[in-house]
Amino acid sequence: MIFKSPAGMKDLLPEEAFLWQNLEEKAREVFALCGYQPIRTPVVEYSSLFNRSLGQETEVVRKQMFLIQREEETYCLRPEATAAVVRAYLENGLDKTNQFSKLYYLGAMFRSERPQKGRLRQFHHIGVEALGSVSPYLDAEVIALAVRLLDEFGISGYQLKLNSLGCRDDRQRLSNILRERLTPQREGLCPDCQERFSRNIFRVLDCKNEGCKNIVSGLKLECADYLCQGCAEHFARVKEGLDSLGLGYSLCGTLVRGLDYYTGSVFEISHPGLGAQDALGAGGRYDNLIRELGGPNLGAVGFALGVERLLLAAEGHKAQGTRHKIQVFVVTLGEDAKKEGFKLLDRLRKSGVSCDMDYEGKSLKGQMRRANDLGAGWTAIIGEDEIKKGIIALKDMKAGSQAEISLDNFVEEIKKMTGD
Repeated sequence: MIFKSPAGMKDLLPEEAFLWQNLEEKAREVFALCGYQPIRTPVVEYSSLFNRSLGQETEVVRKQMFLIQREEETYCLRPEATAAVVRAYLENGLDKTNQFSKLYYLGAMFRSERPQKGRLRQFHHIGVEALGSVSPYLDAEVIALAVRLLDEFGISGYQLKLNSLGCRDDRQRLSNILRERLTPQREGLCPDCQERFSRNIFRVLDCKNEGCKNIVSGLKLECADYLCQGCAEHFARVKEGLDSLGLGYSLCGTLVRGLDYYTGSVFEISHPGLGAQDALGAGGRYDNLIRELGGPNLGAVGFALGVERLLLAAEGHKAQGTRHKIQVFVVTLGEDAKKEGFKLLDRLRKSGVSCDMDYEGKSLKGQMRRANDLGAGWTAIIGEDEIKKGIIALKDMKAGSQAEISLDNFVEEIKKMTGD
């Protein structure tokens, strides 16, 4: 029997893994440019961390977490990274030693959902968390950073939606407005939203049911209906910051995000080419979370982009994967030549020259074909005659020319040719 991977969890074979690697390398370059530092948190956390931070009534907590029961402790595979990063920020005392921290992460998240296009049970996020500031300019920077990453990844045609949830009092006013406007249409909501209406009315706005989406689209919500003066001024400064950078966005009064920790500015970037699961990424401000997890009263803002969806949205993304080509392929003819070739590989690699050789016992023709498949720039051919003469026959795979080079000087000569 051949085993299969679990449903909703995908293998990344070399061709696709190269795409991921390139994406991650570009992300790291952009993060470094903007002053963000890497952080890595465990894949497994205490489930109570997410129960507390995400909200007991969110879909993630109620239905989607992969739970692990060990004796009296309950753990889970992390469903998202923000709460884990805040936990690490507090546990390791960064709020005391480096209160304002700009952090980024890349890694796997897990949710027990019905697998479909753009939605897997193991998925991957590229994200940032900027902790320790309430500045509206930081909101604008984080949003602009998400957009810049999409541009660097070669993705176009995306749409940036923006809203503000305000402070706790503003959220309560918004909740009251939603309840008032949805009450006359409550019977038209799906069964899940009938329950959400009582438990957490904000979740009605996230529903993918077409009937519910039609009802929500007719609510005509505007943040001016519920934002206090301070939050309205903060949001105005965020928009001014984005305008100054020439970033286009649309205001969306029904955008609330699916997790309870969000306050203030929230945003989502969607792409029409993804179908029902059209969000490339999202984020926003979460000024209460640090305090709720036992820390000081500090502001924070961040986002996460879904890697699988980024690759789905990238036009011609298959062409963006750059395989690391082998510079030299060592072709050996006979056992003595194989011994020399094996030692040569080590010398080349220690000098920083990428190389490989045949391990399958292929013929000369088969080894040359393998060198070509690997995109090798040169082949170093070693046979009985070459060993006797103390040379290597070096073939330029692009030009087709061939030259004899001393075995002793070969590494130095090839380094000159490769420019290393």
